[in-house]
Amino acid sequence: MSKQKEVSTQDNIFIKGARTHNLKNVDVEFPRNKLIVVTGVSGSGKSSLTIDTLFAEGQRRYAESLSAYARQFMSRMAKPDIDYIKGLSPAIAIEQKVATRTPRSTVGSMTEIYDYMRLLYARAGKTYSPISGNEVKKDEVSDVVDVIKKLAERDKVYVLAAFKQYRNRAIRDELNVLQQKGFSRIYFGGKKETANIEDMLEWSDEELGKQIRANDGEVYILVDRFVVKPFEEDDLHRISDSINTAFYEGEGQMLVSVNDEKLLAFSNRFEADGIQFEEPTPDLFSWNNPYGACPVCEGFGHVLGIDKNLVIPDKRLSVYEGAVAAWKGEKMSWWKEQFVKNAHKFSFPIHKPVAQLTKEEMATLWNGNQHAYGINAFFEDVQSHLYKIQYRVMLSRYRGRTECPECNGYRLRREALFVKIGDKHIAELSDLPVKDVKQWFDNLTLTGHQFEIAERILVEIQQRLQTLLDVGLGYLTLNRLANSLSGGESQRIQLTRSLGSNLTNSLYILDEPSIGLHSRDTERLIKVLKDLRDLDNTVIVVEHDEQMMRDADYIIDMGPLASHLGGKVIAAGNYKELIANEKSLTGKYLKGELKIAPPKTVRKWHERIVIKGARQNNLKNVDVEIPLNVLCVISGVSGSGKTTLVKQVLYPALMKMKQGTTEKVGDHDSLEGDIEEISTVEMVDQNPIGKSSRSNPVTYIKAYDEIRNIFSKQHLSKVRGFQAKHFSFNVDGGRCDACKGEGEQIVEMQFLADVHLTCEVCNGKKFKEEVLDVAYKGKNIYEVLEMSVDESIAFFKDENNLVKSLQTLHDVGLGYIKLGQASNTLSGGEAQRVKLASFLGKGKTKDKVLFIFDEPTTGLHFHDIKKLLDAFSALIEQGHSIIVIEHNIDVIKSADWVIELGPEAGEGGGELVFAGVPKDLKKSKKSRTAKFL
Repeated sequence: MSKQKEVSTQDNIFIKGARTHNLKNVDVEFPRNKLIVVTGVSGSGKSSLTIDTLFAEGQRRYAESLSAYARQFMSRMAKPDIDYIKGLSPAIAIEQKVATRTPRSTVGSMTEIYDYMRLLYARAGKTYSPISGNEVKKDEVSDVVDVIKKLAERDKVYVLAAFKQYRNRAIRDELNVLQQKGFSRIYFGGKKETANIEDMLEWSDEELGKQIRANDGEVYILVDRFVVKPFEEDDLHRISDSINTAFYEGEGQMLVSVNDEKLLAFSNRFEADGIQFEEPTPDLFSWNNPYGACPVCEGFGHVLGIDKNLVIPDKRLSVYEGAVAAWKGEKMSWWKEQFVKNAHKFSFPIHKPVAQLTKEEMATLWNGNQHAYGINAFFEDVQSHLYKIQYRVMLSRYRGRTECPECNGYRLRREALFVKIGDKHIAELSDLPVKDVKQWFDNLTLTGHQFEIAERILVEIQQRLQTLLDVGLGYLTLNRLANSLSGGESQRIQLTRSLGSNLTNSLYILDEPSIGLHSRDTERLIKVLKDLRDLDNTVIVVEHDEQMMRDADYIIDMGPLASHLGGKVIAAGNYKELIANEKSLTGKYLKGELKIAPPKTVRKWHERIVIKGARQNNLKNVDVEIPLNVLCVISGVSGSGKTTLVKQVLYPALMKMKQGTTEKVGDHDSLEGDIEEISTVEMVDQNPIGKSSRSNPVTYIKAYDEIRNIFSKQHLSKVRGFQAKHFSFNVDGGRCDACKGEGEQIVEMQFLADVHLTCEVCNGKKFKEEVLDVAYKGKNIYEVLEMSVDESIAFFKDENNLVKSLQTLHDVGLGYIKLGQASNTLSGGEAQRVKLASFLGKGKTKDKVLFIFDEPTTGLHFHDIKKLLDAFSALIEQGHSIIVIEHNIDVIKSADWVIELGPEAGEGGGELVFAGVPKDLKKSKKSRTAKFL
């Protein structure tokens, strides 16, 4: 471990009297330049202390340093509820937010690597003609001067521009104009002679036409003439002016005649082989800019067209066996027959499975040739008959999102792909995995001039590529879409963007960076964080990972429990001090006093779903058997293909079968097994359950309806004519009219933080006075919504249906949240558990659901994982099936069946490494998880 400076306490960051959210007037000290872990049960106040207090204050102080004008365009920051913070550094937070879902965002754009690459290609790239393959160059005045300077002394030089006759102008008029411009001679290239314009004006029109025709195409304006000698400064100025004039008169082209023998042509137009090329600018390489985006697909890389996967759904079949689905049926089989009959003329293997055809053979099948029609000709024929309904129906069957034919999925306009550095254009580079891109840049050699321009840009690119490798993402390609990444991958990409800039003396706050990381990759992440600390930064990590805590310099344990029962610092110190602390719940789990015991027996299974031949992204044609009515965990190192298998193949394929959705299904051969055993599929992810401040967990699990009914049945409600709707703050009637049921009024302060004022009319209680008069067991509707779930279960003990609904929130470990807590204040893990509770609340139904959970232990303390596993068991008891994508060792131990993909990430992954019960996993030699069990 690297040496560290001991830091005196007055240098440390000190928070006095923090009261944000559920914090109970906390005083806490963060040692500077250390790796600090803040832990505690879910909802104990970790994020409130780090993100909502420390980071918010750091951001606010930065914002206050800007001008009032600039601040009105920033997201405005309220001052956290604290007495003061001492010793705060500039703060950077990497939060646990679900990354962008736009179809334009990619790994390259999120890490900013692509932005630097655009700049590199615009400044140091060379344009090559697609016809001749030669470099396209633009001649500057200085290039022509350099050529002239290299000529032999006493050489006779003419600077020329082509003589052009414009429409509607006679030759005589043209000569008159030239004379007015100050030119005095014309040069006839054929005869190697000059003629005076003044003399030529005295010729007859016939003579003029004859002379021009005789020298067809070789008539020039003589701009200047001189003899080569050691030029003085003034001579060079004069020559440069003449060259400039010649370029202007020749509309970008000029010539230099040497001794009437050699004609050297120059052009300051960016063109070659009859093509006018675009000059590279950073925007030319951006698919988010109309200038650079492919005009056909508008920068998406996909268009609506004939989907090759629908035309040839089963690639195991040969053309002879009917692989082309569109060539079936009485009428359409003629197309197959003509292709098969003539295949011998061009040696096409009609008995070879389509999956094994070469690129050239595949192109022949689609495009056809002089001997046989291909699939494209078939669809052209269909297009010509679209006035018939059956042809329209047929075409719609094979339409889908397909690669753009103009840019081949590269997303950029053609001109951008003519620009290369080394041997690659920018889109080819983006197609490579990051580790190969890094190697390509390492081996890149640039000319002196190119290197001077690119040196600074290359440093930035190399740093970011190295960080991507350090956090274990070397297998991703730069053009991989952001919305196809797993939660852990997108968080580590945000990490790359912040770490790539290598700041010092800063405060980094990371919210659970180990999400989605296999235990092996967590080791790498810890190394990156320690390197960051060694640059004299203070690194604060909100984390539950045991490895991370063992390696931390300092641990702060929040608690003792969650929400209103939490918000205090229970223990602070290093790992040994935490274990020794009797009050620390985390300490008890770390020393093994409390633990999550695996189940005594694993459940046996009979029904299953089988995915055959999955080959999306990096999956290597795998067959995977997924058991039903049990807890099935899918594990493997980050990037091994788990998200691809479950979210891109299994889920969309089942949704298509069960609900007829049109979402694109990843490449696979078939989905078989006991599919009729499940009635529907539910993806339970960490997307928020509601964005407005009015939506809350109780409305989500449908328990609020029951509460409103109870209040509407009270005697006073009947007297006043109140119905259930009067107890809702979402509709007019019972809610306060002044604040519309928000409980506060927001005053916009332009460049200061918005001021949230408690509503004067209802005093923050959200309802009208007369509605608040109605009480149940002495409490009105506002007081009930202020209770925690656990308090309300005891309070409503006589109302069986309501208690049943609320009990599900308690069962998933959310007993601490208030009934009326706004959904937008829940963390990703909490939102996921509210969704889980809503399914648990439905009780035993005839419907058997397959639940897919993506990393449900996000944000969960050991103590909460125990509750989560109990909730999973309850769902399975109700007859449902669960698939969990997870790295957490406790969850893997508690599974009934484990499937591990791998063994490595990216290219080195995508294989089935293990499938079986957890106790057999320990014995697997290939497994990367075994050693952590």
